Amino acid sequence: MSRASRRWTLKDPEKFRWAMKNPGRITPYSLDSLAEASGCGKGLIEKLANGSQKTADYDDATAISEALGFLTPVLFAPPMTPKQAGMTTGMNRLKE
Repeated sequence: MSRASRRWTLKDPEKFRWAMKNPGRITPYSLDSLAEASGCGKGLIEKLANGSQKTADYDDATAISEALGFLTPVLFAPPMTPKQAGMTTGMNRLKE
């Protein structure tokens, strides 16, 4: 599996920021504290929160979601397969 196919898409930056303020713990997360808790870079957390980056590697998406106390699919959408993207017809033509 290529690295690009492991990228999950953040569903909504606003909900991500809400999750940072309302995590499954008492204290809200800052960019720094979420980066530390998840093991991800502060730059990634900041870009996801402000909407300038839409995707994260599966491992990062999972670590961030777990730190926030959510299942990964609540905050992130998995990558689409060629079949989900409606690309099966084009793939069949390539085989011919």
